[in-house]
This record gives sequence, structure tokens and C-alpha cells, in this order.
Amino acid sequence: MWWGRWVRSPWSDVALTACVAVAQLWPLLSRDGPWHWWGYVVAAGSALPLLVRRRAALPALLAGSALSASYDLVDVVAPQPLWYGPLIALYTVAARSPRRVRWAALAVVLFGGLVTVGSSDTAFRGAVVSVTAYALGRAAAGSRAHTAVLEERAARLERERVLEAERAAERERARIAREMHDILAHAVSLMVVQAEAGPVVVRADPARAAATFDAIAAAGRDAMDQLRGMLVVLREDRGPDAARVSVDDLPALVRQASGAGVEVGYEVVGDPRPLPPASGVAVYRIVQEALTNVVKHAGASRADVRLSWREQELAIEVRDDGRGAGAGLPSGGNGLTGIRERAAACGGTASAGPGPSGFTVRARLPL
Repeated sequence: MWWGRWVRSPWSDVALTACVAVAQLWPLLSRDGPWHWWGYVVAAGSALPLLVRRRAALPALLAGSALSASYDLVDVVAPQPLWYGPLIALYTVAARSPRRVRWAALAVVLFGGLVTVGSSDTAFRGAVVSVTAYALGRAAAGSRAHTAVLEERAARLERERVLEAERAAERERARIAREMHDILAHAVSLMVVQAEAGPVVVRADPARAAATFDAIAAAGRDAMDQLRGMLVVLREDRGPDAARVSVDDLPALVRQASGAGVEVGYEVVGDPRPLPPASGVAVYRIVQEALTNVVKHAGASRADVRLSWREQELAIEVRDDGRGAGAGLPSGGNGLTGIRERAAACGGTASAGPGPSGFTVRARLPL
């Protein structure tokens, strides 16, 4: 605001100096004289050091105090005015100077007042006024320091908010990338396997060929439905919990994978319990990616999906009898990485590797 800018400008010190000079001259101007010219010099001169009080607070205090102490060197002067200039300089020293400097300045002012003032009442009043000016300066310094702390804290919180927003955006991009990979990799793998088998089936078993093409179309429609649902979620900003897939969709996923020429078994052990939406999506995507890898394995004729509901965790196991990678779709390893990321996001673990009779993917999610 304009007021704050004006207070911090040099012109505010000029206006303050003029006001203090008038206030200190007022006893000389408002009462009948004539007064000695020295009184006018001291009353006006003790205010002039305020012009440099921000840059040289201690010299301004010492100069103003020395001049005000010389007021009574002549006899014909008005009753002594209140020395606003030295008091404001003392306030500035207390607000801006280091501890040793301000304590020394207060001691010099108090001692000088006791020595130069003849009346004990006047000395006591001067001491009280000086201590009050010093206390006000310290209060202003404390308020300024508190404001600086609050501003720094607000700036830090703003930086943290921006960083958290960036991290949230990065997590969201990673989530979308995993969803896209799982949906497309699974659907395309099934479609490619079915399409490659299509020409052979058409010649050998026309009836089965129709079922093959139906499976290709079903895989494509399912992928389109899932992508459309994910786009709706993104457009409406409903978050990952709004995804449509869950543990209840696993039987349909198993049937879809079975249509790709691999026999898939599905077994549930224990009593199923409700899962948070994010965990349900993770279970579905882990099994989906594992079955996608089964389709890519050459020689895999059977796979088994097993969900074991235990007291404190859900164990997922997808085992196949494949004999290694063949001529299927190439894999860059993103699928297995996505499985580990999904399990870790739910507080669980995942592992994958070859076994005695095939390849096994295992995951454990806490309940």
C-alpha cells in the first residue's frame, strides 16, 4: 500500500524531523520572550539528527542527546521542552541495533540525564520516558521479527504446496500410464494371439473361427469400455477410486484370457472381504498384467490364478507352465514394474520369476 511505501521512504523522516522541531520549539514560540538564541538552536538542532536515524541510529541519538543537554547553558530560555528527538532516536536504537549497542546507549542516556538534570523529579520522569521509548523500540523489533518469520513460513508453505502439486501431478501421470499400459497391453496381446491363430482355424475349423473373431471383438470392446471409463474419470476429476474394475471383475478377465488359447483356472481360498476401491483396482490390474505375460509366453498352455484371503493380507498368485519367451509381443518390462508399483502403492509387495515348471507372479496386499 502507498502508506507502507511512504513510511519506508526518506520523506517520512523529513516530515518526522519537521514535526519534532516544531514540537520542541513550541515552548519558545508560545510564551513571551525574548529568549536567548541558543534555546532556538538547541530546540531545532536536536531534531535534525533524526534525518539519518535509519542509517546511523546511535550517532543520531548521541548528537541529539548532547544538544538537548546543553539547553541550560544560557539563562534566558523558556521552560525546558520535552526532547522528542532524542527519545525517537533511542526508540530507533532499541529497534534496530544489536544488544550490546542498545544496552550501552540506554545506560548512557540514563546516566547523562541523572548528571545534567538538577531536579530529582525531572530526572525520574526522564528515566521513565527513556525506558518507555526503549521498550517501545524493542516491541517494534519483536513485531517486525515475528512478521518476518510468518512471511518466511508462508513462503515455505507455498513452495511446499507447489512441490506437492507437482508430485501429485507426477503420481497421477504415472497412474494413468500404468492404467493405459495394462488395458492396452492385455487387449492387444489377446487380439494378436487370436488374429495369428485365425487363418489356421478358418481352414481347420470354421465354427471355431467365428468364436475366435468374436473373442477378438470382445477384447477390443472391453479395452474401449475401460479406456472410455478412465477418460470419464479424468474429465470429471473423480480420482483413481472412481475406476470401474475390481476383484469382482476377475472371473470375466479369466474367461477373456481363456479365449486366447490358454486354459486359465481361477481359485479363491478363504473368505473374501470388501476392499478399498484403490486396492480392488490394484488386484485386478496385477492379475491382468500377469495374464498378459502368460499370453506372451511361448508354450504356455495353462495358467492358474489363486486369491488367498488371510487374516491380515490378500495373497495373489498367477502361475503358468510356459517355457520362456517366444515369438509373442515384445515386452519392455513395464508390466512387471507396474505390478510392483501397484502393490507398493497399497502397502504390499510383489515378486515375479521362473519356477520349476513355469513362471510365477506373486503379490501380497495388506487388508
